[in-house]
Amino acid sequence: MSGGDHLRATGGARAVVFLHGIGAGAEMFAPQIAALGRSCDVIGWNLPGYGGHDLDGEMTFEGLSAALLAFLDRLHLARVDLVGHSIGGMLAQAFVARHPERVRTLVLSATTAAFGSRDGSFQKQFVAERLAPLDAGRRMPELAAEFVPGLVGSRAVPEAADQARAAMSGVPEATYRAAIRCLATFDERDALARIPVPVLLIAGGEDRNAPVPTMRRMAEKIPAARFVELAGIGHLAPLECPDEFTGEIRSFLKDTPR
Repeated sequence: MSGGDHLRATGGARAVVFLHGIGAGAEMFAPQIAALGRSCDVIGWNLPGYGGHDLDGEMTFEGLSAALLAFLDRLHLARVDLVGHSIGGMLAQAFVARHPERVRTLVLSATTAAFGSRDGSFQKQFVAERLAPLDAGRRMPELAAEFVPGLVGSRAVPEAADQARAAMSGVPEATYRAAIRCLATFDERDALARIPVPVLLIAGGEDRNAPVPTMRRMAEKIPAARFVELAGIGHLAPLECPDEFTGEIRSFLKDTPR
């Protein structure tokens, strides 16, 4: 199932590629890769800096899009269903804007079309606050213990929080710093109306990072969008309700045939 910079389960020809969030690598999609991989070619790609995948310098959405394109070319994947979670959902939006011919459908989970305020003040404060503990000498496991409880919802499976803490604890500090800075630069809100493929948006009902109203407004601006709210779920749906999350994606793929 492993392949260096990615995880893969191949039980069919239809290629589905998962893009993870800041606090975990492709392993966060292990349940989805296993389940959907029985009938599709399912791949969890580790962004640069994750899962032993080298981070070379600054992380930008332009650079991530280029790296994803090179990855798809290396695996000879001409057109894929792209599933992006959190910053992975931002990358999915950036990628389809640059390479629409390589994307069959999009699934956007717990993500937004832009980050922060138009004047940049919120972004500067966010980066400073998120990196301050590391600047003060704290380590990733300590950050994970502090942040993860606020990410999971009331209906999460019992093991979700522990899985999320373990995943975030293993993220290299340099990668986390680069990803936080990259996140704060994102703005594709003007591109929503030009997304040319079917899109499924999955929002956690208790997600404070990508709130339901924000994602619902995104869906209203996308020409071919389906919106789903997962009640009692926070920011980490793939871990909090793995079967339900997988089921929503499976149903969407079934309704958007190859």
